[in-house]
Amino acid sequence: MLIKIPLDDWSISLYCMLMKTEQNSTRQHIISTGYQLFSAQGFTRVGLAEILKTADVPKGSFYHYFKSKELFGEAIIEDYFDSYLKRLATLFAFDPTQTALEQLMSYWQLWLSDTNNGCDQNRCLVVKLSAEVADLSDAMRLALRNGSEQVIKHIEACIKAGIKDNSIYQQNPTETANTLYSMWLGASLLSKLHRDQTILQQTLIQTRRLLSTATIIEH
Repeated sequence: MLIKIPLDDWSISLYCMLMKTEQNSTRQHIISTGYQLFSAQGFTRVGLAEILKTADVPKGSFYHYFKSKELFGEAIIEDYFDSYLKRLATLFAFDPTQTALEQLMSYWQLWLSDTNNGCDQNRCLVVKLSAEVADLSDAMRLALRNGSEQVIKHIEACIKAGIKDNSIYQQNPTETANTLYSMWLGASLLSKLHRDQTILQQTLIQTRRLLSTATIIEH
């Protein structure tokens, strides 16, 4: 005999909250699994079967959250940038013990250090997928573009702060931010091709020169 237990509004709210938390956890687990697979192998080389096996979830669970592999890739990119931009906001937050130039150079130094330790998967994902999916998936291309634009805006804001505290030479913050991000993405790609970190070390030197002096870098 089943005994029906009446549920008050609080109990219903708690049940819904727990169910939502469990669903978010499952969705995040699938995203985290795909994130690792895509950053290591790229988008096209990873099939749905490998994603399901590695995440240990049934196909139905995958399609409950993601209607296609393309939308799954878009979700991974958006999740990556959401986390990355929060870290950038913390890194570039006002710190009376540091100039904006020091904060910005710390960011590029971390980029170099992570790459020296075997290619930080966060940046590998952007470098790897940008070229791969630009003509393959418009949704993923736009997610990468929009996320990168937000990163550049953080860099631009830090450059403006540096000009204000006189640690960065007077220049166009928007142009410099775009130039620096392009330099570092290109250098990361070349370092992967040559399996050599020298170009990234040179980029670090050029970056400080570009921010600290009025000298035009000759190529």
